[in-house]
Amino acid sequence: MDALDVARWQFGVTTVYHFLFVPLTIGLSVLVAILQTMWHRTGNERYLKLTKFYGKLFLINFAMGVVTGIVQEFQFGMNWSDYSRFVGDIFGAPLAIEALVAFFLESTFIGLWIFGWDRLPKRLHLAAIWAAAIGTNLSAYFILAANSFMQNPVGFRINPDSGRAELTDFVAVLTNKVALVTFPHTLAGAFLVAGSLMVTVGLWHVMRNRDSADTGAYRFATKLGSWVVLISSALVLLTGDIQGKIMTEVQPMKMAAAEGLYTTESPASFSVLTVGSLDGSRELFAIKIPYLLSFLGTGDPNGTVQGINDLQAQYASQYGPGNYAPIIPVTYWSFRFMIGFGLAAAAIALLVLWSQRKGRTPTSKWLLRAGLVMPVLPLLANSFGWIFTEMGRQPWIVFGEMLTRDGVSRSVSLTEVLTSFTAFTLIYAVLAVVEFKLLVRYARAGVPDVTPQTDDDDDTDDAERPLAFAY
Repeated sequence: MDALDVARWQFGVTTVYHFLFVPLTIGLSVLVAILQTMWHRTGNERYLKLTKFYGKLFLINFAMGVVTGIVQEFQFGMNWSDYSRFVGDIFGAPLAIEALVAFFLESTFIGLWIFGWDRLPKRLHLAAIWAAAIGTNLSAYFILAANSFMQNPVGFRINPDSGRAELTDFVAVLTNKVALVTFPHTLAGAFLVAGSLMVTVGLWHVMRNRDSADTGAYRFATKLGSWVVLISSALVLLTGDIQGKIMTEVQPMKMAAAEGLYTTESPASFSVLTVGSLDGSRELFAIKIPYLLSFLGTGDPNGTVQGINDLQAQYASQYGPGNYAPIIPVTYWSFRFMIGFGLAAAAIALLVLWSQRKGRTPTSKWLLRAGLVMPVLPLLANSFGWIFTEMGRQPWIVFGEMLTRDGVSRSVSLTEVLTSFTAFTLIYAVLAVVEFKLLVRYARAGVPDVTPQTDDDDDTDDAERPLAFAY
């Protein structure tokens, strides 16, 4: 074990942990805005209750995401200074815009939304949550644009004197084909997470508090969340199909590794299960679906998909001696776990909808248990998706331009990286307990009591009103 190994583990652990909060924040921000819009248009009190209820869960998650996200920035300078020097001119641009525009937009309007109950006119207060939701989604795009440069470098040149990558076309970076397809795919995955949490909380209250006056609100939330999960699942599959074709084009080794495809095939079969040799150089046993991989990778059932061994020889000739294949078992299984956990969440959502058909109330204990674990499934799917995305790019930190081993900080020792890794992991463990307890506590508390909102034309002196803080 050396500093490079620990630095990679640290970045992987902190990134995956941070991303547990990101999709829930993205999805819930929009769902809460939709609920408040429904209350604004109909005046139905149950939508107001649900807005404040799920809004509280959204704010808890948002705060935890901000805290864990700060660590990500420090790691670039701490453990990956050579990478930061190489790509900082490009990588820094979308991240700076994300902070100055998107993050400030969402954080400012979240503050207005929190403290604006009963003080802002209803329309302005509704606009605040929509502005926060838009800012949250814009943040995702700029961050994904930066990451997409690592997958498919565009809009740059290498300075021969400094050896650094310099930005030449910022529009090309923002319109990177990888970013354009990764963004809707990530959003669909985010709504899958948010919808699952909405189902879980609503279903628990429907089944445990059947005689509650708010049962109708919980039933609506459960159905809305289930439909969000099903629609999001379909969008994940659609955008994932497009993403697979682009991945085959710009990173053929990642596609080959995802399928355990060692030799070039035309047509290529999709591997349901593949067992390879210990050195990862050949296939020993496989269960396959004919033509499917060619269609997923190229759009043509008879299309050619390059294999790991052929690509390794090509890259060795192009970039010099070395192993250019990622860790095959990691990419192979993370790809399948990503798909499997996402489909499992969709299956539970379908069962929840079926159990409530024609006004029925679910009674199955197994359904309740499945509902309780439901939010974990899309979180795992999202996490394995990012593990596949980042591990499948290896050994490159910037594909075709910089190897991961060349991006690590040379002045940071193994002891220093181990110390920071241990400290961050312990802190994150504490934060995980805090997050879980807060979410469970407020989710079990149920929807709040609400009082009639003050009309926009109320002539009461604003200074005489108490500061309204809904949470």
